[in-house]
Amino acid sequence: MNEQPVLQHLLQLETEAAALVDDAQAESDRRLAEGEKRNRKRYDEQYSLERASIDEEYTQKRSEVEATYQQELERYRESLNALPVYMERFFALATTLLPVGNLQVKE
Repeated sequence: MNEQPVLQHLLQLETEAAALVDDAQAESDRRLAEGEKRNRKRYDEQYSLERASIDEEYTQKRSEVEATYQQELERYRESLNALPVYMERFFALATTLLPVGNLQVKE
């Protein structure tokens, strides 16, 4: 019995199968790369939108906090300015606590 044609046919089938596997691997690699590229683009778009939203919210909140800070600071300054100043008492106390010479009240 002549086995050579059968072996050649099997080798040809194996070669074709290897070529099909190589083609399938190449197609798989191409699809994976394409999918990764598409997903990266979608991720970058979503990231940009989310970042813009967070930046806008941050800017708004910061403006509100700065405005509140300025109002509180102004109220504090006004409360300090509204306090009575007793210069005579201050200098008398300073003279007793810090005897460093003559402190005189200038009016």
